Amino acid sequence: MTKSQSEFDLLVIGGGINGAGIAADAAGRGLSVALLEKGDLASATSSWSSKLIHGGLRYLENYHFGLVRKSLKEREVLTTAAPHLVTPLAFQIPMLPESRSAILLRCGLFLYDTLAKRKHYGASRAVRYRADSPLEASIRKGFEYWDAQVDDSRLVVANALQARQRGAVVLNRHEVTDASARPEGWSVAVKDHLSTIRKTLTCKVLVNAAGPWVSQLDGKIAGSEKAHPLRLVKGSHLVLPKLSAQNKAFLLQHEDGRVVFVIPYLDDYSLVGTTEEEYSGDLDAPQISEAEVSYLLEIVNHYFNVNVSDEQIVGAFSGIRPLIENEGEQASRVSRDYRLQLNRLPAPMLSVYGGKVTTYRLLAEQVLDRLREFFPAMTGSWTASAVLPGGDFEAQDKLQQQLAERYPWLRPDLIRRWLNAYGTCAAEIVGAARSMGDLGVCFGANLFQLEVDYLCAREWAITAEDILWRRTKLGYVFSEEEVSSLSHYLKQRRQM
Repeated sequence: MTKSQSEFDLLVIGGGINGAGIAADAAGRGLSVALLEKGDLASATSSWSSKLIHGGLRYLENYHFGLVRKSLKEREVLTTAAPHLVTPLAFQIPMLPESRSAILLRCGLFLYDTLAKRKHYGASRAVRYRADSPLEASIRKGFEYWDAQVDDSRLVVANALQARQRGAVVLNRHEVTDASARPEGWSVAVKDHLSTIRKTLTCKVLVNAAGPWVSQLDGKIAGSEKAHPLRLVKGSHLVLPKLSAQNKAFLLQHEDGRVVFVIPYLDDYSLVGTTEEEYSGDLDAPQISEAEVSYLLEIVNHYFNVNVSDEQIVGAFSGIRPLIENEGEQASRVSRDYRLQLNRLPAPMLSVYGGKVTTYRLLAEQVLDRLREFFPAMTGSWTASAVLPGGDFEAQDKLQQQLAERYPWLRPDLIRRWLNAYGTCAAEIVGAARSMGDLGVCFGANLFQLEVDYLCAREWAITAEDILWRRTKLGYVFSEEEVSSLSHYLKQRRQM
């Protein structure tokens, strides 16, 4: 490793949405940056979310008006920056006798509509359900409002790509094992989990964006007295066969006061979640509990004209949300906002506590603004009007038509999937290919060798899990034999 590859202005620990966003912003301001992730990009909380970019309608109940307002503003920014990844979606709130009052909801939705300007999103309205509704027959009234669905892990990858475009070094599967501060900066010991080689990187400022691990890392590096307490809350989701033919989401009100989303997911499924359960287990391997499964199935069966059982569950996942501790507060009422903690030590370290996917860009902007005193020559903020890689188009149907005309031999369903995942970067996958045969081996579900090679060469993918669950979401339709075949190919490719 050369000197230019080991000395940086800023070293960011954590390859989730906050870390990737900070790295991109910093690189765009002219800093030399390295982003370190001990696993794969988005391999923890940032790939196990509810897949929403939203203002947080339910946060209004807890009087978090400032958080809702800035989230709604960011919803507009991100829809413009990544239209292939952030898609407006109608949400309906079915009303039952035990639901919140209609007057309360109407007032909340009015606030939601007016707290920030809307360009991409419609206004809320009352709705009536007919006999052909997928909901339970007694449900006749409800409300509708708008938010957005997001491919969370691909949003992280897009930010990492943007960081690299601006000159950052992205180091997947590089774990920080030690760090020591001197007045001139940090010396950081790093283990490369692929080669097992140990490296030493230096930087002027260290940013701890390790998500659920942020407090642990703070304690290890800066001392336990510098670590801020976190409230670790597990949020779990179920993936079920599609519950509604309509491309609409539902917000279901549980009798305990919480809400559960039912969201159209990957064409054939419904994503149901989330729960909120205090967590103290292994941060690397959270699992959905039987109680959470029962909780989610119970509310689905209560609202929908179905009887879903355990046997029909297609998949499940759990993520750990690092919330800022507020002693005595229920998990559902703890703020989803964030806190930036700057420790000067012998050398500066800034730690990110809390946060949510929707506000990651604003968080990154504020991190860099806080660090300006250490980098007085740094340029100003720029991401509010920047387009993420793949997002440089106006209308997806027009882009799909352009690609179909440019590559008439490509299957329409493959074009559609590529556009949803890569936007205009889909053309980079095609490259010099002139026929379906040029795409190489098909590993299953229209995942061809050329796409796999692209993901390895351009998007830091290493394993079948990286590709099937975080880059493409094809894991739900791959057989064990197809996974084995892909894994074998990836192993051979690494040995070349």
